[in-house]
Amino acid sequence: MERDGRAVAASFFIEADLASGVRVSLPEAAAHHARVKRMNVGDDVRLTDGNGTVGHGVIASLDKKAVQIDVSDVERVAAPSAIHLRVPIGDRDRMLWLAEKATELGAATWQAVRFRRSASVSPRGEGEAFAEKVRLRMINALEQSGGAWLPRILPDVALDTLSASAGHQSILLDPSGEPLPSVLRPEKEPVLLFGPEGGIDAEERARLIEAGWHPAALANTVLRFETAGVAALAVSRAQLLSERRHG
Repeated sequence: MERDGRAVAASFFIEADLASGVRVSLPEAAAHHARVKRMNVGDDVRLTDGNGTVGHGVIASLDKKAVQIDVSDVERVAAPSAIHLRVPIGDRDRMLWLAEKATELGAATWQAVRFRRSASVSPRGEGEAFAEKVRLRMINALEQSGGAWLPRILPDVALDTLSASAGHQSILLDPSGEPLPSVLRPEKEPVLLFGPEGGIDAEERARLIEAGWHPAALANTVLRFETAGVAALAVSRAQLLSERRHG
């Protein structure tokens, strides 16, 4: 069905199946968001399930408890080239901020890694309860950015159990490596790993390189872990996008 060109008032995440011609109900949080944005019955909205399905529709009813949307058409959005993120367990607020940006930049997976220096951080983000907070931040970022794919959150893992994958390009962000753009290879999905505040200690770094992780540099200065994550994702996404368009 062709769109009429009207601006979409807001995007909402929905965990139900989307199909043309159905009416879906969103919970109180979505209704609150709609009221804050002064939305009304008849406003155009966008829906996404975070798995590549996007729906378009209009608000059919709105009250304090729920917002109902009549879905007019549904489309599938291709997943972006996969970039996998392996983040250090660190400060909770900074991890949550990074989770938002990782969603905006289209990370395929997110996994928190426990380094030795992670243990000295307080309060740190780890465990199932924190993973749910990460997911909620990602959903909010997905709605704000107009994306269609939510990163898949993998269970926390200790560094000594993290292995390089033969089917991916395992990249360790490290100042001693070659510049990241020169390291990236289009034929393999990159897995980006970086250390916590204070860095990766020498023994951990040696073990990772022996296990097949390839050092790659982003800058001549020391970056905070959330800065490194965003920068590495942005560089990788731009390069993969360029290769897709001109390859």
